[in-house]
Amino acid sequence: MFTVVAGIDENENRATAIADAIESLPGSDETSVVLVHSFTDNPEGASIDQIGAVRRVKERLESDGIDVRLDEQSGDPATTLLEAAADHDADLVAVGARERSPAGKAVFGSVTQSVILEGDRSVLVCTVDDFE
Repeated sequence: MFTVVAGIDENENRATAIADAIESLPGSDETSVVLVHSFTDNPEGASIDQIGAVRRVKERLESDGIDVRLDEQSGDPATTLLEAAADHDADLVAVGARERSPAGKAVFGSVTQSVILEGDRSVLVCTVDDFE
């Protein structure tokens, strides 16, 4: 079994790009996917099941016969995604790309950049045609 850990935020376009990429992997019918959402600020106590993008990706992948599990985290998204990849012994980490200016990356950081540079697993960067 091939295991993919996918970081899903609230953005539906990035979530769709990740689902597209996972579905296009060779042998996707033998793939297990763990969808990870990291809450950095959650005063109302929402759960991963309440994130629309997570629900849609889960339903879509399951309808294709892909085994999907959810992993709710709290904290820095890059750190929690890398920890989840280790916990689930992932073969691949999938992240959605987000367009940022060089200054924006320097000031705010980049989850994708951190996952690529700090991780010890292969990373699939999924892009959307229409950045927001």
